[in-house]
Amino acid sequence: MSCPPVPAVLLVDGYNIIGAWSCLKKTRDTAGLEAARRELVETMTSYSSFQGYETKIVFDAHYQNTASNQEVITELLSIHYTDFGQTADSYIEKTCASLRYEFLQSKMARLIVATSDRAQQLTVQGYGAEWLSAEQLCGEVKTTICLVKQRAKPRQHSPRRLASSIDPKAKQKLVELRMGLK
Repeated sequence: MSCPPVPAVLLVDGYNIIGAWSCLKKTRDTAGLEAARRELVETMTSYSSFQGYETKIVFDAHYQNTASNQEVITELLSIHYTDFGQTADSYIEKTCASLRYEFLQSKMARLIVATSDRAQQLTVQGYGAEWLSAEQLCGEVKTTICLVKQRAKPRQHSPRRLASSIDPKAKQKLVELRMGLK
């Protein structure tokens, strides 16, 4: 029995998104790059969970002489730090190339890359991936947050119900009749 395909694999160019979203730029400029990364990860954790996307946020080694590593945040979200000298773009391109076979075999429904880098857009589309600009991703995240809030709201009683349309005196009489008081 085959497993159902993953709805999507979403590859996010972390620093590109941080530099494009005004809220993350503000966090970066006031609290530092680490705080902006945490905020992006928290946002994408919620988004990925709601959408059911397997999300990989990719950060450049950012001039640090460190080996690549990966942090698994949730079942659906992981963070990938590139090797020293490797860009997030090249990491994303290699990942698209390696996932292309799975994509073509329908083991995943969609392969999406989120970045505003126009050269990256053309490259990943050549691998069959969809492209989302940073602004488009921001819009999708905001829409998702609204949907989550809407679903979490308690249902309000409709003013068209009988109980809300009778005067208080009649309500009291009905209560007394129901309780067998008169």
